Amino acid sequence: MIEIRDLVKVYTLGEVEVRAVDGISLDIAAGEFVAIMGPSGSGKSTLMNLLGCLDHPTSGRYVLDGTDVSRLDRDQRAEIRNAKIGFVFQTFNLLPRTSALENVELPLLYGSGGVSAGEREKRARRAIARVGLDGREKHYPSQLSGGQQQRVAIARALITDPSMILADEPTGNLDSRTSEEVLAIFQQLNDAGKTVLLVTHEADIARHAKRAILVKDGRIVKDEPVAQFRVAVPAEATA
Repeated sequence: MIEIRDLVKVYTLGEVEVRAVDGISLDIAAGEFVAIMGPSGSGKSTLMNLLGCLDHPTSGRYVLDGTDVSRLDRDQRAEIRNAKIGFVFQTFNLLPRTSALENVELPLLYGSGGVSAGEREKRARRAIARVGLDGREKHYPSQLSGGQQQRVAIARALITDPSMILADEPTGNLDSRTSEEVLAIFQQLNDAGKTVLLVTHEADIARHAKRAILVKDGRIVKDEPVAQFRVAVPAEATA
């Protein structure tokens, strides 16, 4: 699914260059469930932005599902994102005056597939049912708990049937019980064949994955099956 070779991302802050990602090489197979960990400033969020085609590398090569996306322009990356990647964020990013059903439909509205209104609703209802929110289709975000809002966000990520789900601190605003429920959904999606990349600073969250990658100073310092992973990341690290 993912092949990265010598990936570099440099930001210029005044006269200072920051190598947020510093020569990372990485392979992730289709169907893996991978946790990307690291303290604040480690480069894990920048790495996720590159993996999600939200940004382009300064140098290096990134092949996603057979396509070299490191050479694509902004519009081409947007097409790849919409077709192959579903995003779930810590802050849910739901439109407050839009129902759960309409929030889930949004990626189809912005896509280039020309999906009819009836088909959009059908797919959205199916995605909402998949995350266990039958009967909540007409509810607005303010009428839903935090966990329910995150389920809507996951349903929205699923609406285009992407190959890969990228989840950036998806339990950061949830209590421990609700976090477990949301993580169980990611595990179910992975069991159904989805590639899942989970960015987190919490070792307890990362242990729901099957493989853990620790990033520090823009480089991978550890890459192991979760069963062997013994590195705890400080709880105060949030980015």
